[in-house]
Amino acid sequence: MESFFSHLKTEGLYPYDIRKLPEAQSRIEQYIRFYNQRRPQRKLNKLTPVEYRRQFAV
Repeated sequence: MESFFSHLKTEGLYPYDIRKLPEAQSRIEQYIRFYNQRRPQRKLNKLTPVEYRRQFAV
């Protein structure tokens, strides 16, 4: 969980000049979708979390 928040801050928030709460909320929501659906995880054998869960849902 700690690594998620580290990635959220360094990849999803710090690169942007966020000045208002709604913009921050939007960036966080976008990053969560990206993290779960498109960002491969080394711990998951280079699969996204969604791909990894699908393996066990069958």
